Amino acid sequence: MRVTTWNVNSVKQRLPRLLPWLDQRRPDVVCLQETKLADAAFTELLAGELADRGYEYAAHGESRWNGVAILSRVGLDDVVTGLPGGPGFPHPEARAVSATCGGIRVHSVYVPNGRTPDSDHYQYKLTWLAALRDTVTAGSDAVIVAGDINIAPADADVFDPAAFAGHTHVTAPERAALADLQAAGLHDVVREHWPDKRVFSYWDYRAGMFHQDLGMRIDLVLAGAPVAARVKAAWVDRHARKGTGPSDHAPVIVDLDEAPDGDIGPVVPPPSAPATRRTKARLPQAAPDDK
Repeated sequence: MRVTTWNVNSVKQRLPRLLPWLDQRRPDVVCLQETKLADAAFTELLAGELADRGYEYAAHGESRWNGVAILSRVGLDDVVTGLPGGPGFPHPEARAVSATCGGIRVHSVYVPNGRTPDSDHYQYKLTWLAALRDTVTAGSDAVIVAGDINIAPADADVFDPAAFAGHTHVTAPERAALADLQAAGLHDVVREHWPDKRVFSYWDYRAGMFHQDLGMRIDLVLAGAPVAARVKAAWVDRHARKGTGPSDHAPVIVDLDEAPDGDIGPVVPPPSAPATRRTKARLPQAAPDDK
């Protein structure tokens, strides 16, 4: 079973890339984030195309911001939208949807950005992560939490830790909140598969960050032990970040039980001009875009 996650940064804008990507990679389960479509608009845009490809779907969206979805060709049962008991800002946002797919409880999540460490939105982020932890802990260990986590788990997951000092995504409280989530029995399957490799999933649009491979690894697939034991391949599909009109995130692909493309990775294809030493590059913005 192939499980993927992709922050598409507007499914409407990314449709000319999303549909061919589904045909090429043939994922069984797809977790999408930042769909930026209300549910009725998502259905109007995608229902026919997904049905033609054998996908059921569960969408939880808003008309301009946020939005998550799960596409599945291996069943879609017990759908839950949002985080039960989770916080809002001030109202609950469309940042989580879960369903049982092929015997695995799958959560597609778009964690709040946090904006700046001294903001109310940062505290909202930490509270939201605690609610996600409680939800996951209350469920089965046959679980996957996949999505844009908006946290780089370690310094190795950003191009230059010094460039991020004072910004969100790398602060100790955020990383502690992520560690608490993982303490529910979740494995960071890409990092466990490639413990010593340079792996990024997000590159800012500006300042040539992608072409210089100045990125962050903030799109994660976290799996409970029974699922993590089935991983045969785990990689970032950098092809989907190249060319015209891409999202600023690349899909993360995890193969369970068998790997149709072999145990490739960790980033496919590798950067053509990877940074080989600490760079003097400055962040063009404080953090990835968010409402």
